[in-house]
Amino acid sequence: MSAASNGYAPGARKFLGRHLRKLSTTLPMHYVPFSPQSGQTPRTPYFKSSSGKLRRVRAFARQRPRLTAFLVLVTCLFLYVTMFMHHNPVSNRLRAVSGGSKFVIILAANVGGGVMTWKGPAEWAIERDSIANKKAYAERWGYHLEIKDMSTKKRYAHEWRESWEKVDVIKQTMRQYPKAEWFWWLDLNTLIMEPSKSLQDHIFNHLANVTYRDINEYNPLNITHPPDPSEFFFIDPTAQSAIGDGHPDSINLVIPQDCGGFNLGSFFIKRSEWSERLLDIWWDPVGYEQKHMEWEHKEQDALEYLYTHQPWVRTGTAFIPQRMINSFPPGACSETPNDERIFYNEKERDFVVNMAGCEWGRDCWGEMASYRQLSEKLNKGWWRRQF
Repeated sequence: MSAASNGYAPGARKFLGRHLRKLSTTLPMHYVPFSPQSGQTPRTPYFKSSSGKLRRVRAFARQRPRLTAFLVLVTCLFLYVTMFMHHNPVSNRLRAVSGGSKFVIILAANVGGGVMTWKGPAEWAIERDSIANKKAYAERWGYHLEIKDMSTKKRYAHEWRESWEKVDVIKQTMRQYPKAEWFWWLDLNTLIMEPSKSLQDHIFNHLANVTYRDINEYNPLNITHPPDPSEFFFIDPTAQSAIGDGHPDSINLVIPQDCGGFNLGSFFIKRSEWSERLLDIWWDPVGYEQKHMEWEHKEQDALEYLYTHQPWVRTGTAFIPQRMINSFPPGACSETPNDERIFYNEKERDFVVNMAGCEWGRDCWGEMASYRQLSEKLNKGWWRRQF
């Protein structure tokens, strides 16, 4: 009767129902998961707990806004500590991207030991500790580390040119890292005492404030500065000035001075046209052939000569207090044993110590081991033990 009232005969209803069922079975099926245990039926789709958890989190945030804000703050602090203070591949990569890749540390190793002698156990131990110290520091701040073998090689004409190849190595490293900006040369007998200090915070974020252009502030070589106008009458006003142009952007070479003059055990050089010109002239074989027997300190004396006689070198050179990047241990600079500008100060936590001249009558390995233990002691606070 219901079929008749809808206008279908009983036979037609069976015929249509049978064929519609066949047609529906050929259509693609979509299954909605459900959970009979929760009392739900296939007509009430059951979604997994992700959306339910999200609704509960939103409800909790609306009901307790202060507690939610506190939890968010704690989470952000935890992420900051994990990503930026704890040392892991992700944090190191972030530091490199944020500016660490602009710095390259060049460490002078010496597998052969020297021209006249070979390395013994103490020398091997010094090299091991020095390399480990620089590797840890570079990884911590995302810097590049280039370890250069300064072994005994007769590479340059008929002479060994030992220590003069420093200039050639810097030129090679600049070609290896075309995107780097600053290159930090370190001798092997050096130790970074404060690994928690980045180069940016320690020096380069305020380069103009931690360096000085006028050598008269500390002038152990007694160089006349500015140049004598009667001798250098042809130079421009910038070269005649005691501070050059005064802009930090024009600083291309940052070097410390010790009691004897320029010290190249720890110094910075910037990639620039000025630096390329300086390195080419500094490395010129003519200077070596004529002066290598006269200049006791070799490439250091060569740079001092260029600074004294080439006014353009002064315009790109800045000096940094020695204890900022190159403190000495007792026994070095015996001419001035009480000069506080030169020697390592534990209370002020100097950045780098350089066992300069230890091979001439001092115990290089003993000094290196002593300062390594001191650095571990000074940097062993509870916070640093965790991170």
